[in-house]
Amino acid sequence: MTTRPQPGTAAWEAHLAEGNAKQARKRVSADVLFRDEAGRVLLVKPTYKEAWDLPGGMAEANESPQDAARRELSEELGLSAQLRGLLCVDWVAPHGPWDDQLAFIFDGGTLTAQETASLRPRDHELSACEFFSSDDALRQLPPRTRRRAAQALSVLTDQSTRYLENGEAIG
Repeated sequence: MTTRPQPGTAAWEAHLAEGNAKQARKRVSADVLFRDEAGRVLLVKPTYKEAWDLPGGMAEANESPQDAARRELSEELGLSAQLRGLLCVDWVAPHGPWDDQLAFIFDGGTLTAQETASLRPRDHELSACEFFSSDDALRQLPPRTRRRAAQALSVLTDQSTRYLENGEAIG
């Protein structure tokens, strides 16, 4: 019979590390909903996808979703944004070759005319960035992202953060 290591010992830390290594890992994405002064929504055109997307991207290991969003905005658009809070978090079921994922959308607020004028892709992952009316923006997005973005836009009106599963509000 194996005895459990005592807390605070090197053996205890090794025991915890072994458990941590065996636990499930989730992919995490962090996107941001920006508007311009006319209320239009900012979308980006990734070079590695066919459809438009919200600005943001995947979190790196041990990076918070909010920090991931800020890093991606800086790398891809040269934006240093003050995020205004969480609009929604969506659990996305496994699909295709991908495991499940947690997808966060943060409120980036309204960009000034000066910020929008200087907006352009800053790295090879984006080919374009453009503002669209809310309806047109939703039409540009693939279905999974469209559902999530529609929920995020609704939160702007009713101020009630949402938990989603596959883009549908739960509870």
